[in-house]
Amino acid sequence: MNDTSDTRIIDTHGFPTREYRRSLTVGDHSPRHVRRVLRALLRLWGLARLAESAELAVTELLVNVYRHVPDRRCTVTVRRDEGGGTAGVVIGVRDAHPVLPGLRDADPYAEGGRGLALVAAVTDKWGVAPDEDGPQRTGEKTVWCELRA
Repeated sequence: MNDTSDTRIIDTHGFPTREYRRSLTVGDHSPRHVRRVLRALLRLWGLARLAESAELAVTELLVNVYRHVPDRRCTVTVRRDEGGGTAGVVIGVRDAHPVLPGLRDADPYAEGGRGLALVAAVTDKWGVAPDEDGPQRTGEKTVWCELRA
């Protein structure tokens, strides 16, 4: 994994309490590394039961960066969320590619095209948030998903 040295962990006594953020250039082993970090965070936050779905979702989001973002750079954010009185996690993957992703009707025999459908199937919510100036100006967007306990 090629790090851009933009790792921020908000912590108390060495343990992340609310948010983990890492900027990286996605390579072959990046999804595995991010899944390990995500599983550890979910255990620390008492949300281990969300791990399998969260790992699948973040893998699909990173594979999209690998396949569709020319420089393969992104920032992954994992945030503990107590919204609505139910504990959960919000995962975001931000990149600077101007094309907004969307669900596609994939051919049943195609090798790709189902990533966001998988994200939608294993999470409670997902979406794309373009930069405030719009993806046409900055190209930046965040593809995010939310899982609730």
